[in-house]
Amino acid sequence: MNRGIYEAASGMLVQETHLDVITNNLANVDTPGYKRRISATADFSAVLDRIEKVSEDGETKITTVLPADMPFKGRQPIGSLALAAIFSEDVMDTFPGVIKHTESPLDIAIDGPGFFAVADENDNTFYTREGNFVLNENGNISTPDGFMLQGEGGALTVGNATSFEITRTGQLIVDGENAGRIAVFNFENPTYLRHESRNLLSPTEQSGEAEAVPNIKIWSGSLEMSNVEVVTEMVRMIDAQRIYEGASKALMTHDDMTSRLITSYSRG
Repeated sequence: MNRGIYEAASGMLVQETHLDVITNNLANVDTPGYKRRISATADFSAVLDRIEKVSEDGETKITTVLPADMPFKGRQPIGSLALAAIFSEDVMDTFPGVIKHTESPLDIAIDGPGFFAVADENDNTFYTREGNFVLNENGNISTPDGFMLQGEGGALTVGNATSFEITRTGQLIVDGENAGRIAVFNFENPTYLRHESRNLLSPTEQSGEAEAVPNIKIWSGSLEMSNVEVVTEMVRMIDAQRIYEGASKALMTHDDMTSRLITSYSRG
């Protein structure tokens, strides 16, 4: 009887997390370069029934096995019903957003895969597709939050120049002279990049390390908009709310049945 309660309660918790992800997507529908997140679930047994296994190359890897094959003495599976559904992960949808022409020389968009590299004052590097850059007080090209755009040789600066432009190949031309080239990086599995604050991304073990893209193409005077589709997210939100309501009703039903069972046995 309690299995149904656990299953319904865990389903409600999972849908709450789904709604959080969807709400964050909708909140960033107008954020340039934002990539929507997609959440996924798994049953608890699929996560629990994993073991560490040393492979032939000597590395320890996590392997999923069938419950009956788990190497625990005395283990006897009873049924195949998972006790709970859990939030598995949320991943990034790397599908490109629409390019919007702004005519601003510091609005740039990447034509193809890859991410801009930006660094804070402590030289911590993050990655982003948001290309609405500005000039800070030192003449460096930076994000509105102060993260400096990185070139192949470090931070890109315009200084006190009277004119500058960014070419199709990412070259920064300041007063007619080459002042560096924008660095663009990609990852083996960019969908697993971790979403930090301010629309910044950081690599994870699943995404792999950053690798420089050799031949880049840049749209100057343009911004890549968010790839969030409001209609799609609203449909996902309605689905999550309906599933939450269904799990809530199932929880109340199981609770009522448990109460009746206890009452009946206490009378006997």
